[in-house]
Amino acid sequence: MSAARQALGLAGERVAARWLRRGGWRVLAHRFRCGRRDIDLVAERAGVVAFVEVKTRRGDRFGDPVHAVDWRKQRQIARCAASWLDRRGKPGTAYQFDVVGVLFTPRGVRVRHVQQAFQIADA
Repeated sequence: MSAARQALGLAGERVAARWLRRGGWRVLAHRFRCGRRDIDLVAERAGVVAFVEVKTRRGDRFGDPVHAVDWRKQRQIARCAASWLDRRGKPGTAYQFDVVGVLFTPRGVRVRHVQQAFQIADA
């Protein structure tokens, strides 16, 4: 991955973390790693833990960033989430998979948070 793409991704993750905090979420982890996989953000609010994938784009030429999380990425996130739950999960805590799309445009930054964006049966 190029340095410019990596910097864009990090900027998007910072925007997403701020967005979540303003929405009452507490960010528990940033770039939680398990092997080669990672979860961009792990956040908690009202007893619900959200495993958040952040997709960042410069413009909408390739569509809405939240649609960029395909089934392979969902499966990777779910496997990493299972690792997080094994290490830090608490009994009785609900969890969900969210996607935050961050779009940098000439007119400003747009953020779209999709809660419960997908479900995994065996996660």
